[in-house]
Amino acid sequence: MGSYEPVLLKNRGVEGSCTLKVHRAGGGYAGAEKALKLSSDEVIEEVKKANLRGRGGAGFPAGVKWSFLPKDREKTILCVNGDESEPPTFSNRVLMESDPHMLIEGIIIAAYATRSQVAYVYLRVEFHEQFHILQLAIDEAYAAGLLGKDVLGSGFDLDVYVHRGAGAYVCGEETGLIESLEGKRGWPRIKPPFPAVEGAFGLPTVVNNVETLANLPHIMTRGADWFQSIGAGSSTGPKLFCLSGPVNRPGCFEGAMDMTCEELIYGDDYGRGMVDDVGVKAVFPGGISMGVLTGDELGMKMDFDDPRNFGLLGLGTAAAVVVDVETDMRDVLLNVSRFYSHESCGQCTQCREGTSWMYRIASRIAMGAGRIEDLDLLEQVSGRMGMMPGYSICGLPDGAAFPIRGLVQKFRTEYEEHMGRQRDGRAEAVLRVLN
Repeated sequence: MGSYEPVLLKNRGVEGSCTLKVHRAGGGYAGAEKALKLSSDEVIEEVKKANLRGRGGAGFPAGVKWSFLPKDREKTILCVNGDESEPPTFSNRVLMESDPHMLIEGIIIAAYATRSQVAYVYLRVEFHEQFHILQLAIDEAYAAGLLGKDVLGSGFDLDVYVHRGAGAYVCGEETGLIESLEGKRGWPRIKPPFPAVEGAFGLPTVVNNVETLANLPHIMTRGADWFQSIGAGSSTGPKLFCLSGPVNRPGCFEGAMDMTCEELIYGDDYGRGMVDDVGVKAVFPGGISMGVLTGDELGMKMDFDDPRNFGLLGLGTAAAVVVDVETDMRDVLLNVSRFYSHESCGQCTQCREGTSWMYRIASRIAMGAGRIEDLDLLEQVSGRMGMMPGYSICGLPDGAAFPIRGLVQKFRTEYEEHMGRQRDGRAEAVLRVLN
């Protein structure tokens, strides 16, 4: 893989990168100026031509999503998903704290394309510093005539507000986000109607992820062909990858989606290998919800399509969690199941009960009291959950099922070996962790 020139993270580490002055010095807001000289439909067509796929998890083409809005609508709302609740994803946070004006410029372009006159940035409540950075940048943009009435002298009006959520995983789902934005409990809505028809406050609404919108200024200034030249197939354009675990260089990195998981972990521009050269036992390459790879499956490409060839739900947020060979996979199973049991909103029976039962079973296994039939039961429960088989309102149970099922299927031998020699004192140790 050749060298890569950062686009989304070009200002990271630059002094004053949060300011309008620095952003404009690097050509900032040129993309918005170009977009505002075109018609809304022309901007949408350029985004469609670029095939900008959503960076928030689903990978759905942004331009196509915008096209679902009713043609005869009078008002539209743009919601920017900055909740970033997928463990351990932090690329949106890095973007907002290093170059908030890039996001604001992307918001202007998306709002103009979708004929939205108001945009809400739904921000995770724990992002205290990022909230203040983003709000200061919004204030700068208003003062410079980039937001408010007659944006850049185009006749287009746009107001942007930051709304802080309560830190619930399920509010990363767009209708759960909308419910929370309206001041209600963050429960995903039954669909249809879809947000494009009836979303926030009953109006047609489009929801886009922070990283998705950050790509828009570069598509407008450099063109769809440039965007298509990065990566391969239907996985093109700049992409942010998070990397955590016992690697020498954890962090947020930018690259093309033609890299492999192994290159992300061991590449000199990325993770630079494992601490103390320990081996890799497992990797969750797209955030926990997408599923798990074994240490022998690191050749998987970090794109939108190849993960499915390895039994994964998809690329997700491209936030890789590395597990070393010294880790007990019972602990991994316990942590994953505990998270989803805690974060289920409880609205759908199979999710509420399924995540709870998987956590109980995983707890029993972790405490050294597991049974072989527990592994079969975990596979059965995880196979009967989710929106994909038609059992739930949102995709949280799919995200809960894929990692659990993958862990059981790919590491079954290890679990069985542990069960064959239930370790003394294991229950007390696990209880200390849980408490």
